[in-house]
Amino acid sequence: MLSFFWLRCLLKMVKGNVIVPEDILSFCCNGLQGSTSAPRAREPGEQEEARGAMASPPAAHNPTEVQMSQLVQPCHTNHRGELSTGQLLKWIDTAACLSAERHAGCPCVTASMDDIYFEHTISVGQVVNIKAKVNRAFNSSMEVGIQVSYEDLCSGKHCSICKAYATFVAQGPMGSKVRLEPVIPQTEEEKIEYSIAAERRRMRLVHKDTLKDLLTSSPQETELETRDGSGAVPAERTRVESVELVLPPHANHQGNTFGGQIMAWMENVATIAASRLCHSYPTLRAIEMFHFRGPSQVGDRLVLKAIVNNAFKNSMEVGVSAEAYGQEMSVSRRHINSAFMTFVVLDQQGQPRTLPMVAPEPGDGERRYREASARKKIRLDRKYVVSCKQTEVPLSVPWDQSNKVYLSYNNVSALKMLVAKANWALAREKEKVRMYTLEEDKFLSFRIEMSVCIPASRAFSLLSNLRRRHEWDSHYVSAELVQKVDDDDMIYHVVSQKLRNENKPQDFVILASRRKPCSKGDPYVVAFRSVTLPTHPARPEFTRGETLCSGFCIWPESQEMSKVAYYNQAMPGYLTYVTTNVAGLSSDICSTFEACEKFLLKNKEDLISRLQDF
Repeated sequence: MLSFFWLRCLLKMVKGNVIVPEDILSFCCNGLQGSTSAPRAREPGEQEEARGAMASPPAAHNPTEVQMSQLVQPCHTNHRGELSTGQLLKWIDTAACLSAERHAGCPCVTASMDDIYFEHTISVGQVVNIKAKVNRAFNSSMEVGIQVSYEDLCSGKHCSICKAYATFVAQGPMGSKVRLEPVIPQTEEEKIEYSIAAERRRMRLVHKDTLKDLLTSSPQETELETRDGSGAVPAERTRVESVELVLPPHANHQGNTFGGQIMAWMENVATIAASRLCHSYPTLRAIEMFHFRGPSQVGDRLVLKAIVNNAFKNSMEVGVSAEAYGQEMSVSRRHINSAFMTFVVLDQQGQPRTLPMVAPEPGDGERRYREASARKKIRLDRKYVVSCKQTEVPLSVPWDQSNKVYLSYNNVSALKMLVAKANWALAREKEKVRMYTLEEDKFLSFRIEMSVCIPASRAFSLLSNLRRRHEWDSHYVSAELVQKVDDDDMIYHVVSQKLRNENKPQDFVILASRRKPCSKGDPYVVAFRSVTLPTHPARPEFTRGETLCSGFCIWPESQEMSKVAYYNQAMPGYLTYVTTNVAGLSSDICSTFEACEKFLLKNKEDLISRLQDF
C-alpha cells in the first residue's frame, strides 16, 4: 500500500546504507530546514508564517464561549463534604445552555448529553470552573463542548473533572425550529472539534443499534447462571420512586424545566437505589449517553423511578427514568428521559469495594440485567480504544461487534485531527503535486495533495475502493475484502510488494472508514488504520505491518474539480530515519500520486466502476 510501503522503505534505506544522490542530500538539508531559493508565492487564503513565537497574534475569542465559576458551599455538598453530582450537572447544563443561546440568539433546550466520566470529586471550599462553547451547528441543533475543572484556592492546584458534549435545539415562537447559522472555527483546537463533531453526531445516531447488535450476538444466560448467586440481593429491594413538583425556579423563561434540574433529580433517586444495595454511600462515576424525549413545564409532576439493573465486582449500574403528568388524577404520563448511571463504593483508601450480586426480576428485570452487561462491555471496549497510546506496540486494536462504532469513530477522528493541524511545511513541489511535512512530538506526518479534474464524489468512490488500488499504486499487490461492517466501514487484508533485503511481502489488516460530507465545506473522507481479526492472524509467509493513521480527504473545488489530499502519520521509531531521508523517496511519492491522477481521470466516466460504488 502507498503509505505502508514508503515508511518501510525509508527504514530499509538507512539500515541498508543506501547512497542518496547529492541533489537529494541537498534537498534533505534545505527542503526541511528552509530553502535558499526565492520564496513561493502564497495562494489565496494562505497565511504568512510568523517570524517568531512572539509575533503570533492572540487567538480570536470565540463569541459563544461561556465561563462559569462556582464556589462550593456546604449547601451544595453531600454528607462527606463533596459536591453533589446533581448540583454539578445543573451548573454544566446552565453553562452549556447559555453558550447555545449566544449562538442561536433565541431560547434553546437540552436534547441530549453524551457519556460523562467523573475523574475526581470536589470538596467544599473549592471552586468549580466550567467552560462551554458551541463546537458546531447543524440545521436546528448544535453541539456544545463543556470542560469542567476544580481549583483549590489555598494551594492553587487545578485539576480536570470531566469533559462533556451536549446537544441543544433552538426554539422559535410557539416551539418552532430555528435554522442556525454555521459556526466558523478560528483556532486549531476549534477546527478539530468542529470536524470531529460530525463524527460524534453520527455515533449518537447509531448508539442504540450498537447495543441491539451486541445483545443479539451475546449468549442469553445471565451472570447468575454462570456463578454462585445464592447471596444475591433481589433487585426489587433497590427500587425507588419519588415525585417532584416543577416550580418556577426549576424552569427557564419559557416555562420549560431545566434539563440540568431533571438530571439532578434523577441522580438523587439513583443514588438512593445504589445505597440500598451496598448499605453505604456510593460515588457516581459515569453517566451513559441519554436523550430528552420531550419537555416538561411548570406545574408538571415528575415521577422519578430508579432500580439497580446489575452489580459487577466493583461497580453497579442504576437505571433511572423520569415521567411527567399535569394533574394528580391524570392517567397518561409523558416519558421525559431515561438514563444509566454507574456507581462505585470507595473504602477509606479511596479504592472500590467489592459489591454484592443482584438477582434480577423475571421478564423486564432480566432484560435490563443483560443490557447492563452489554453496556459495560461497550464502555470497557471504548475505554480501551480511546486509551491506546500511539507510542505503544502493537498499534492494532482487536475489532469486535461491541467496539465497531468506536473504532470507526477513532479511525476517522484521528485523520480529521491530523488534517486540522497547523504548521504544515512545504517540502517539495513538482508540477501539480505538493508534498508537506509536519513534525510534532515523536511523529512526522506527510500530506501530498493535487487538484484533479474530477467530481469529488467520483474521486471518493474510486479511492475508497481498495480492491482497485493496484491499478495506480505499483507497491500494492492485492486487497481482499474480508468483512463488510456496514456501508461506510470495510475491513481488508492488504498485501504489498516484497521489500528490499527481505524474502517475503508485507501484509496488513486494514479498517477503511468512509464518510460523505456532513455539510457544505466538509471534505469526503477515507480513513485507514490497522486492526486485528481472529480470522486473519499473522502468517509466516508475510511480514505483518501496521498503520497508525492515514487516508484521503477530497474537497470539491467546483462541479468538475477536486482537491485530493493524502495524509500519513509515521509510526513512532521511524522519525529519526524519516527526518533525514524524506527526500529519498519524495520523487517516488510524487510519481505514485501522478499515477493516481491518471487513474482518476481514466475512470471518472467509467460506468462499470459506477456500478461497483458502495
